[in-house]
Amino acid sequence: MNAGTTSLAPAISMRSEWVQFARFLKRPTLPARAPLPKIRSLTAVLRLFALDLIVMSVLLGIAGAVMSAGIDVPETALAGMEIGPAIIFAVIVIAPLVEETLFRGWLSGRPGHVLGILLAVPAGLLAAGIFTAVGGGTFANPWAGMAGAVIVGLIVALAFVFLLRRRDAMRWFKRFFPLFFWLSTLGFASVHLFNFEPGQMAMALPLVLPQFATGTMLGYLRVRYGLWSSILLHMLHNGAFISLVLLAGSAA
Repeated sequence: MNAGTTSLAPAISMRSEWVQFARFLKRPTLPARAPLPKIRSLTAVLRLFALDLIVMSVLLGIAGAVMSAGIDVPETALAGMEIGPAIIFAVIVIAPLVEETLFRGWLSGRPGHVLGILLAVPAGLLAAGIFTAVGGGTFANPWAGMAGAVIVGLIVALAFVFLLRRRDAMRWFKRFFPLFFWLSTLGFASVHLFNFEPGQMAMALPLVLPQFATGTMLGYLRVRYGLWSSILLHMLHNGAFISLVLLAGSAA
């Protein structure tokens, strides 16, 4: 990455990457466009993953102390659920792909990405409605109908990304980028409240702090190194989480 593509110089160490991340949070700035994937970009993902693990360890330690004090903590949707290969695949692969596309795919500020997301969502919902109305056949299976809707939305998004691929970030988007960045991060954390029962959402607010913290790292990677990097970190994060859940379940 060079001065023509970003306002930040390449990080040469883990510490410098973390420092640049902290500076980015202090003043979120949108680069012109992210570079193509490189080894240096992959290294940056691993550096942020190390930071993510540290932050998660601290937050889990706090949660453990709270539970040890006898304070009831709301359980997530995974509590008591039998975690099989399908759920593991959904958590590690499907969720990062879908969530990163929806919450951070448009953070580049480029017309193709913004319009692609804005039109992909209604296109997918329309497709889901059509599949439900038609019924029978393949789409009698709700998972197949959902997959079909996602595919339709993805095709629409990719079409706009391709057609407007030469367009850089819009000026007005750059101006308001800090607002968009924090709204994206807050929205990402807030949607995880739906992992809890409706009556427990208020109590569960502190429990989505891990998603908020991780969301800041995902947003940083997305605009600095590309959407693929935020998807990869999201997969690593979810993989670590589901591994912890499985280990806890086997030890119980």
